[in-house]
Amino acid sequence: MAEAASRLTALAETLLSEPFPVRVRAWDGSESGPPGAPVLVIRDRRALRRLLWKPGELGLARAWVAGEIDVEGDLYEVLDRLAGLLWDRGADAKDAVHPVRDPEVRAFGRGLLALAGPWPPPAPPAEEVRRRTGPLHTRRRDKEAISHHYDVGNDFYALVLGPSMVYSCAYWQDGGTLEEAQRDKLDLVCRKLALKEGDRLLDVGCGWGSMAMHAARVYGAQVTGITLSWEQAAHARKRIAQEGLTDRIEIRVQDYRDVRDGPYDAISSIGMAEHVGSVRYREYADDLYALLKPGGRLLNHQIARRPERDETAYRIDPFIDAYVFPDGELAPVGRTLATLEEAGFEARDVEALREHYALTLRRWVANLERNWEEAVRAASPGRARVWRLYMAASALSFEHNRIGVNQILAVRPAADGGSRLPLRARAWTEAAGD
Repeated sequence: MAEAASRLTALAETLLSEPFPVRVRAWDGSESGPPGAPVLVIRDRRALRRLLWKPGELGLARAWVAGEIDVEGDLYEVLDRLAGLLWDRGADAKDAVHPVRDPEVRAFGRGLLALAGPWPPPAPPAEEVRRRTGPLHTRRRDKEAISHHYDVGNDFYALVLGPSMVYSCAYWQDGGTLEEAQRDKLDLVCRKLALKEGDRLLDVGCGWGSMAMHAARVYGAQVTGITLSWEQAAHARKRIAQEGLTDRIEIRVQDYRDVRDGPYDAISSIGMAEHVGSVRYREYADDLYALLKPGGRLLNHQIARRPERDETAYRIDPFIDAYVFPDGELAPVGRTLATLEEAGFEARDVEALREHYALTLRRWVANLERNWEEAVRAASPGRARVWRLYMAASALSFEHNRIGVNQILAVRPAADGGSRLPLRARAWTEAAGD
């Protein structure tokens, strides 16, 4: 019988009609593929059973999280080479470079089945979100989704994010550190919102309190931060107390739909709107509009996807839905702008930060890899593997313009139509990085 690695490589090359771009090492110790290339390690043939049971991304993700497949060499290079088999980086994700015919698929499946070993496949890893029921984006279901993502241990996130404890795109300049870039991002948001002493700021999805603390400490704002994560709230309150800012900041475990104590002078929503979902996005926009005073500003910082030719065909990424952001959805920036305007906002500025997020993610991956053993102890081996794969793949998606991230500055106009913005409103750019 031929060695497992050679058989797998041959099957893949028959399916794809071109050489397999990485080297393969199988569970029997055999290797096949281009010498010197990064190595895809298949530690256990159970990975093949997972792929047969759930073809595509979810089956591969389960094998990765379970530790049945791994990478030796540059993870980014492996992901980039494998992604290149399926999609032209400059094209819509549905423009397959290598269309595969049904007979080739069946032959590939039969070959895998012969190698896969006893049936059935193993159970999904414990880190996979369990079956969800009921309508999308109810308060209960959103709370469960947020808990799955964020309540995995503050110590784990501290190892990944670093001292800033900011879990969103940083704002870079050449030679800066991650902490400096995150400080600059928080300051950019505050300057876009034109915060001043005594202003009431609502921070929607406040995370571990970093935005609230910066706005209160540097700009003198009175901040209400809301999150659905008990672990985030507890950590944020502890940090705020240590900084002596409890008289300026209140942290609540609260859904944005339940905030009723407006009007606020400004609202920041940084990396939260991805959780809202298309069925609730107009409600989200309406609620934030109602919470602002006339002339108040909203800064909405949100990841965006490329538009689909047929928007009804959009589906949530199966790996991210099962392991990272359950029920999370991305929208094109144009759709987000339209919904905010439909709610009554006037959009005043859009800034694309796509390359900044790629840099941020690479720093987070480096933090995780440098602190790997501690991260595994703080969460679990599977959870650490989820975050390593998710962040590395996301960095490549930002770099190749598959997804982006944008800051939208919008204003609730006054009754007379006034925006309360100066004629040259982009003064915030002059202070970036100071």
